Amino acid sequence: MKRLIFATHNAGKIKEASEMLGGIGIEVVSAQDVGIVEEPEENGATFGENALIKARFVARKTGEWALADDSGVTIDALNGEPGVRTARWGAEEGKIQNPKSKTQKGARLEESRLVDYTLMRMKDVPEGKRQATFHSVVALVSPMGEEWTFEGIVPGEIALIPQGTPREKLPFDVLFRPLGHDRTYAQMSDEEKNTLSHRGRAFGKLMEFLRSDSNFRS
Repeated sequence: MKRLIFATHNAGKIKEASEMLGGIGIEVVSAQDVGIVEEPEENGATFGENALIKARFVARKTGEWALADDSGVTIDALNGEPGVRTARWGAEEGKIQNPKSKTQKGARLEESRLVDYTLMRMKDVPEGKRQATFHSVVALVSPMGEEWTFEGIVPGEIALIPQGTPREKLPFDVLFRPLGHDRTYAQMSDEEKNTLSHRGRAFGKLMEFLRSDSNFRS
């Protein structure tokens, strides 16, 4: 089985990627699984730039095929916030502490506060005016330094209240309702979410590439 090292310590993302790529005979392991505990600074101006920063870092460290994703939500009523700052939004404003620096229990508490912070910022935005878009860019880097990116975009809206069971390290799942659906990501099964989510769409493009790329299969 071919192996890809996912440049993340996010168990939720590893689970999603394993479910999607396992079907085409690809094993997904985390950076931590191969002994990489440090993370590069994500200082890119776009989702694509940040995804490439992470994938390049792991590919250089391991000499293996590496992938990374950078995802986030842009909220129309907040002028596109949080965007590429989604993972650290709230912490930068001093409203919450960085979930990455917390224990699992502490991280979940901060993620809950992030949801509360988002709803507070949108307290005066009525239903029908809460449009948002989830973006994901998956970057693939070969041991030789070749690079590819694959993008997935899902329009939707921010719910008035949290709905559904939150997934680990995916706090916006309880708020984001994809266009044409009456349930949030958190109210959907993993399989259903993967078929229509921003990350699922980006990974779908990645899967088509991996199926056909002879260099990866060799």
